[in-house]
Amino acid sequence: MRRPPSSEIPDAPGAYLFRDAHGAVLYVGKAKSLRKRLANYFARDLQPRTRAMVDAAGSVEWIVTDGEIAALHLEFNLIKQHAPRFNIRLKDDKSFPYLAITRSEDWPRALVMRGRRRKGTEYFGPYAHAYAIRQTLDLLLRTFPVRTCTNAKFRRHEASGRPCLLFHIERCSGPCVGEVDDATYADHVDGLAAFLDGDRDDVTAALRDKMSTASASLEFETAARFRDQLQAVERALARQEMVGKRRDTFSLIAATGDELEAALVVLEVHQGRVVGRRTMIVDRVEDVTTSELIGRFIHQLYGDDRPPPELLVTQLPDEAELWQAWLEERRGAALSLRVPQRGAKRRLMETAMANAEEEFARHRLKRASDHNARARAINSLQGHLDLPQAPLRIECYDISTIQGRDTVGSMVVLEDGLPRKSDYKRFKVRTVTGQDDFAAMEEVLRRRFRQLVEQRELPVEERGKFAYPPSLVLIDGGAGQLGRAVQVLEEFELDIPVAGLAKRMEEVYLPGRPDPVQIPRGEEALYLLQRVRDEAHRFAVSYHRSLRGKRMVDSILDDVPGIGPGRKKKLMRRFGSLKRIREADVHQLAEEIPESVARDLYNVLHEEVLA
Repeated sequence: MRRPPSSEIPDAPGAYLFRDAHGAVLYVGKAKSLRKRLANYFARDLQPRTRAMVDAAGSVEWIVTDGEIAALHLEFNLIKQHAPRFNIRLKDDKSFPYLAITRSEDWPRALVMRGRRRKGTEYFGPYAHAYAIRQTLDLLLRTFPVRTCTNAKFRRHEASGRPCLLFHIERCSGPCVGEVDDATYADHVDGLAAFLDGDRDDVTAALRDKMSTASASLEFETAARFRDQLQAVERALARQEMVGKRRDTFSLIAATGDELEAALVVLEVHQGRVVGRRTMIVDRVEDVTTSELIGRFIHQLYGDDRPPPELLVTQLPDEAELWQAWLEERRGAALSLRVPQRGAKRRLMETAMANAEEEFARHRLKRASDHNARARAINSLQGHLDLPQAPLRIECYDISTIQGRDTVGSMVVLEDGLPRKSDYKRFKVRTVTGQDDFAAMEEVLRRRFRQLVEQRELPVEERGKFAYPPSLVLIDGGAGQLGRAVQVLEEFELDIPVAGLAKRMEEVYLPGRPDPVQIPRGEEALYLLQRVRDEAHRFAVSYHRSLRGKRMVDSILDDVPGIGPGRKKKLMRRFGSLKRIREADVHQLAEEIPESVARDLYNVLHEEVLA
């Protein structure tokens, strides 16, 4: 990469991006002085990982901000947008379960949720295990009987006028059948949220008052019900460990690791009780000290979430004052960032550190075999297929159809030997009629690589994730499918290695070679090809089945007079599948459509079964 002249780089705070030859972002950083920071990347004594990143880069660009805190915000947003491979990222963070309350719905429900945050939903946690949330929630539903059913199930019971089992065992107040008014249900939701947010004393005190009042009024059954609710709340409280006598609210970050990876333990403490726990292993793809690593963790943990009033760490991050100012701006209030020195918080940090060390030791036992196996497979595949570079990104394509109907294609992606499911893509074949797998494969590949060529013409900032070529294109099939793939790549003037894997003898076909390559059984390279081929097949078949099922529903319902798109939609919303529509009786069908149409539908469905 050409070093930009120092005079062109501003001596000001901002963020910078290293890009590869195709324009993909490799690394994002921030600096108090862009000129001084970027000069460090062109020194002779770079660390190995930094040198690898600079060698892979084709260009560097920068964005000036009006201060260091603004640069931190910009860096976070750029990392979130581009997910650069040389930045440390908490990839496992989003997999942790939360207990969520869907505040935006007319009748909010409580459920376990993972993944990205949704607007209008209140989150509590995260928890280490989903079963821990469900056990706690099951206890709390006796006191706060909010619904936990899906929206589809709620609508079914609302339409039928009959509540589900949870209402009969007093785990739901029955909003679907009008057994609870808006104000009372809102009190249940607010009470559950308050308890989960740490206001336990108010909840238990209110239940004791209600129990005493009912007992004094000789309403012993009511008093017994409040007693049971109080016991359920106290059992839920007992499941959350106390960490000290004081009712402090804080988060704690413990980190340990080696030069390759790091283990991170995060404890969320609310009013003296542990309400959330996370353990993560992250790739240490940057050459950073432990202090810098803590800063990376803080950046990603609280880039979207509001920080607690106190944050305890094993070691203060570099530029601690800057991080504290950034956290206070995120929180909108004062915040304490420190290393605990004594007392209960110091003992809790030692426990968290011991947990992090144990998790890392357990992971390190698996790491050598996992990393080495992937590296061996990639290197072995490069050697057997005589590839110009290691196949770090493999795209595999498959076609699924039955007698030429509902023909679909799939594209699955392996990066560094691991599935990258966010880049999977499925295709509904549009131009091919009848059974012609060769033509279907050609259409799928043409659509994918046309997208690559078109996106390359766009400015770098507007390119999508398919603007960058794979290291290897793998086709599920033999010489015929491979020939169509070669034809498409030549049409778009793309120099990308391509191979076909035939199922019968697991032979690998390469362009220009009359005989297939026989990779010996037991080789890591063959296992890698089989794994990605089988994943492409699974992804294609699942899409084909969903389209075929929808077509079967449409074709049967279309044969019934009086059922148009609107009534078809109502039936599917109520019953969910053709099987359940067939299992329903005439009276259940008549709850959604006129009785005469319901009778005709019932007759058609059961005649079709007898036939």
